[in-house]
Amino acid sequence: MADKFDRIVLAVPDLPQAVAEYQQVLGGEPYMADRTSAARCAWWGLSNTVIELVEGVTDSAQLLGIVFSGPGVQHGESAVANTLGLDIRLCDGSATVGFRQQQPKAQCADLCVDHVVLRTDNAQACLDLFGDELGIRLALDKTVPQWGGRMLFFRAGKLTLEVIETADAESTASAFWGVAYQCADLASFVQVLNKRGVSTSDIRDGRKPGTLVASLKSHSQGIPTLLIQPAK
Repeated sequence: MADKFDRIVLAVPDLPQAVAEYQQVLGGEPYMADRTSAARCAWWGLSNTVIELVEGVTDSAQLLGIVFSGPGVQHGESAVANTLGLDIRLCDGSATVGFRQQQPKAQCADLCVDHVVLRTDNAQACLDLFGDELGIRLALDKTVPQWGGRMLFFRAGKLTLEVIETADAESTASAFWGVAYQCADLASFVQVLNKRGVSTSDIRDGRKPGTLVASLKSHSQGIPTLLIQPAK
């Protein structure tokens, strides 16, 4: 069973270049480590999860998967088999706890992940995987045609997995698509980003009443990335 989004994993073709971009967005240098003999990675600690960039054999960056943690999980990390073909893993959270204690310079406490977007053609399989198998709370299930179709919102550890099922999705088309970061003062944060050379869209009203949003137009390796100021 899972109760926290331990890490959000992004695969990139060129790790040094991706790190140079993301540290301008996240505001600091990451912790660099070799998770396995085959892959280098970079970790940033946000207030509610860890952003991990991993170097992989890929032509373009992609939101690769999610590592969940939960009570009773055996030491280490294991893959969760699923019919959607998603990279989902379970861990005991000890590596992240150690990282937060030992790498204070890689912590970005002013940012958190608001939500991660998953696009699919099979909402029921997502309910089976995230709700029944992993035990993540389904906060909302609704159909909103103007937003794409049926939407599921799974909530754990102050972070949401937003699942969008669309009628025109390709067969077996399930993939993590984008990520949204939350900050307290969007106008100030956008100003800081622009000074660092990060390009953003204009600030606009969000879908949720009272929220403000802006999109990253650079420094995201092409992964759809949204910035959100929550309603006050």
